Amino acid sequence: MSDHHTFDAAYGNDRAHVFHSWSAQALISPLAVAGAEGSWMWDYDGKRYLDFSSQLMNVNIGHQHPKLVAAIQEAAGRLCTIAPFHANADRSEAARLIVEVAPDNMAKVFFTNGGAEATENAIRMARLHTGRHKVFAAHRSYHGATAGSITLTGDPRRWPSEPSIPGIVRFFGPYPYRSSFHAADEAEECARALAHLDELLMFEGPHNVAAIIVEPVVGTNGILVPPPGYLAGVRELCDRHGILLIADEVMAGFGRCGEWFSIQHWDVQPDLICFAKGVNSGYVPLGGVVISAEVAASFDERAYPGGLTYSGHPLACASAVASVNIFKEEDVIGRAARLGAEVIGPELEKLAARHPSVGEVRGLGVFWAIELVRDRETREMLVPYNAAGDAAKPMLEVAAACKERGLWPFTHFNRLHVVPPCTISDDDVRAGLSIIDEALDVADRYVAG
Repeated sequence: MSDHHTFDAAYGNDRAHVFHSWSAQALISPLAVAGAEGSWMWDYDGKRYLDFSSQLMNVNIGHQHPKLVAAIQEAAGRLCTIAPFHANADRSEAARLIVEVAPDNMAKVFFTNGGAEATENAIRMARLHTGRHKVFAAHRSYHGATAGSITLTGDPRRWPSEPSIPGIVRFFGPYPYRSSFHAADEAEECARALAHLDELLMFEGPHNVAAIIVEPVVGTNGILVPPPGYLAGVRELCDRHGILLIADEVMAGFGRCGEWFSIQHWDVQPDLICFAKGVNSGYVPLGGVVISAEVAASFDERAYPGGLTYSGHPLACASAVASVNIFKEEDVIGRAARLGAEVIGPELEKLAARHPSVGEVRGLGVFWAIELVRDRETREMLVPYNAAGDAAKPMLEVAAACKERGLWPFTHFNRLHVVPPCTISDDDVRAGLSIIDEALDVADRYVAG
């Protein structure tokens, strides 16, 4: 039997047989990763990269955590698979632990294989619970790539899949740095964003609206932290009109923002919470919907018309149990909050002061964005919205400068995101930000004047 754990096999077979997501297949040259540990990964030549992307903002607990690896190995020896209609100890315990750390009104968990399936099922639950069909979703959002979740998505990844499911109404959320409401400050941005949402509800007929879905802290589309009072205001609008509030916590949850769920920063209770990614750091595919007692009760006497062969897969759920317990034992939540407040935030402010290409830095915990501009006065983006080809060259050069220096970045449009594992050391954070400091010299060359 040939050894496929070599560069030639890994890369050659990838190029010959693997079809990659979000990619033109002939135009990519993926890094062949030989291994990873903690906050680092390395290629077959032994070059090490500090993982400032957490892969897809999901490896919250770090790569190859020994306790989590051991839990998966132990679970595989116990029971590799079981259908979702059986009771299973790992699935039951995972659900109990997740409900325990969620807001007080939550009662049950519907397990999925990832975040897109979570949002897909959340809107189905909301429509069935309310008997209404419309769902409000924000511009500058991402909710997944299945038929329903890509329709909810408010960025260009949606465009090639249109037309898709009916009933989605799009609104603008708050973004003080690039206000759609010509607001002068956060308070005005909050008030005008809520007035805009209220007006849209009036025009669409609130009695037709099943749910409003929000990323409490917007992820890929900008790490947008809502101004004080915004999420409470959305909750009030929902309560006024009998609309469910869905919190998409797939990216922002499980420590990423220094709380179990980011919405807990504002003490707001949603009706449904979508999760995935950080619940077990992607060690085994897992997602789900945390369901309030009220919504869960609507399916006590009628069947929920949805399911997945691998819902609550025992290996995935065992990894979630281990992950949540590790989070508690090692205070991963507190660590993420401290890193944001004491290390990442202050260091990014220093970068902003040094580099004219930095328009704004923002974030919470280990969830930060560096917004790059050509002109601080006009706030012209370093690259245009949804830039491709030559138009995207400045950001490609910034990313390349990071990789050359041993840091694997996460970029989106004109932003460089700082999203390392929640378990990263202070020294590694500072080392990574030092590399970004050097890479931003590349962006500075494009600044006007």
